[in-house]
Amino acid sequence: MNKPNIVILGAGYGGMMTAVNLQKSIGADDANVTLVNKHSYHYQTTWLHENAAGTLHHDKTRIAIKDVLDTTKINFVQDTVTNILPEEKKVQLENGELSYDYLVIGLGFEAATFGIPGLLEHAYTINSINSSRLIRQHIEYNFAKYNNEAHPKEERLNLVVGGAGFTGIEFAGELANRVPELCKEYDIPREKVRIIVVEAAPTALPGFDPELVEYAMNSLEAKGVEFKIGAMIKEVTENNLVFEKDEQREEIATNTVVWAAGVRGNSLVEEAGFEANRGRIEVTPDLRSKQYSDVFIIGDCALLFNEETGRPYPPTAQIAIQQAEQTAANLKKAVQGEKDFEAFTPDLKGTVASLGHDDAIGVVFDDKKLFGWSASAMKKVIDNRYLLKLGGISLLLKKGKLNFFK
Repeated sequence: MNKPNIVILGAGYGGMMTAVNLQKSIGADDANVTLVNKHSYHYQTTWLHENAAGTLHHDKTRIAIKDVLDTTKINFVQDTVTNILPEEKKVQLENGELSYDYLVIGLGFEAATFGIPGLLEHAYTINSINSSRLIRQHIEYNFAKYNNEAHPKEERLNLVVGGAGFTGIEFAGELANRVPELCKEYDIPREKVRIIVVEAAPTALPGFDPELVEYAMNSLEAKGVEFKIGAMIKEVTENNLVFEKDEQREEIATNTVVWAAGVRGNSLVEEAGFEANRGRIEVTPDLRSKQYSDVFIIGDCALLFNEETGRPYPPTAQIAIQQAEQTAANLKKAVQGEKDFEAFTPDLKGTVASLGHDDAIGVVFDDKKLFGWSASAMKKVIDNRYLLKLGGISLLLKKGKLNFFK
């Protein structure tokens, strides 16, 4: 009997944890498992806002794939996926082609710009190590440039965050910690620097508990963050942002707009012919494509509805990791010839949003609210727990956030 070929696309939270769980649960003689990723490393997407602000070096965030995977059990291919051919059960790469019996799509997200003029061309996004590094370098360049011009430009010191959702708020918190350091380093008075969060919804952190939202906004405002709530971005140019609030148009002189107000699934799934909504494929209860029973979809590309609310589950790291564990278990059954795959049920343990290095808000353990240092410590516990699941104690000691007081 030929060994089935299992191909996993993407080494994000979903793809990486699927591979790690498979190497623990099936033997090299049971299946050929291949993980495809364009970089040689996996990275903590939920840490990228720290890299972008410059409060955490990107080397702390990325993890070499071969430091985690046992290459005698999992074949790692560093390449870029260019096309998925589900009818032919093949995946085309820049430098080759793979055939599969079972495919796991975990290709991650792309920024959703909603057609706002100039956003794609002039705004920055926090979606990879490289994009985050670019934001940090861009901000530092503008601070360095400010006092080296005959006529200093205010747009260099106006930092605009598009969106007051999870990522936007976390990034603003890191900027609030980083800006005083940059001001000291580049001889710029702190009052000349503005951190401005622009949000179209009537509240920051839509969907969060109002008491937590109020705490978060008060905390960030005390650090100098400005909020423009109920303000819809209309246009972004090279040195300007236009927004509309209360039917009035306003402008902010800025050459730093970091867009954190929308994501979509990977466009490759639409190009492959899957029925998708903004790059997300509605999946069966066991996380398979409704069109192709040999294709599992997890993470940002999966659209899974909460039966109680009728709304999709958010594409969070927590859910992607749990989807990976369930998918690996079902793939083990498939390899053993079983057909009764188990349905996926998210086990939501809570949500914590950081507001800088020593502050946070969160809801955990049956709606228990956390504020301040206790929430910040819980955030680090969550991050460290993932590292422990991924690579054991050695990875935790190497990459973990072990200082709970900073």
